[in-house]
Amino acid sequence: MRNLPFNQPGRFYRGNLHTHSTRSDGKLPPEEVVAAYRARGYDFLALTDHFTERFGFPITDTRQWRDDGFTTLLGAELHAPAIEVGEPWHIVAVGLPPDFAHTAPDETGPALAARAAASGAFVGMAHPAWYSLTLDDAEGLAAAHAVEIYNETCANDNGRGESWHLADMLLARGRRTLAYAADDAHFTARPDSFAAWVQVRAAHLDPAALLAALKAGHFYSSQGPELHDITVEGDRLRVACSPAAAIFLSGRGSPHGALLGDGLTEAEFPTGAFSGGYCRVTVVDAAGKRAWSNPIWLDER
Repeated sequence: MRNLPFNQPGRFYRGNLHTHSTRSDGKLPPEEVVAAYRARGYDFLALTDHFTERFGFPITDTRQWRDDGFTTLLGAELHAPAIEVGEPWHIVAVGLPPDFAHTAPDETGPALAARAAASGAFVGMAHPAWYSLTLDDAEGLAAAHAVEIYNETCANDNGRGESWHLADMLLARGRRTLAYAADDAHFTARPDSFAAWVQVRAAHLDPAALLAALKAGHFYSSQGPELHDITVEGDRLRVACSPAAAIFLSGRGSPHGALLGDGLTEAEFPTGAFSGGYCRVTVVDAAGKRAWSNPIWLDER
């Protein structure tokens, strides 16, 4: 089976995978962050405070705010020396155990990511464009499941919110990476919340089901538009979505499909030109907001 989520059991649950509180450098305490996302209609949230000695290596415990209608995933933004430009790694790990061991002084970013993945976490390369993560850096992070392809805080900080280019370079070299969008909310004066999220298809709203779905790629990312369905039959790919101004299909190199118009709700593209084994869908609404599929593996059935 391809990693498309739309025919999977259950339904879509909306969540944010990268968030901060006063346990590190966020401006709101954990209970207020959780309440804010819940009030905006989210189904789940991962608080990922900075896992450093400065903040006491927090795994912010949000389990007390779980109930039948809303849940949380434990996580952290992990750091270790050093990427090619000399800055510490930024690695999002969602689904960590509450007793995840502190980072050792000599632990590298790739080793830390591998330890997080071994503990059961979904591991992401946080905001690569923001701090100039290189392709060599990314290829060395073998344990990562996904690239953070959009980050709202980074878009408002230095204009480098989108990181699809790095994901596409990895994919072009055969790395089967997933892709997710997130707020990286700190609740500062600059708006950085409720702007980018994942829609995860799972059988139940519980942490184990959500983590399994994330690792399987059974989700898409959005700033607002909805992906209702994507199917691949033979050499044709069909998209159904909320009203859009553009629907794109892209992949390895320059081959692509594009449909532009007003109020578009479906599109069909040939896939024969995509020789790199994958393609992906981007939907753009009239306000310029986007939704992105995960890479779709064309060599699977």
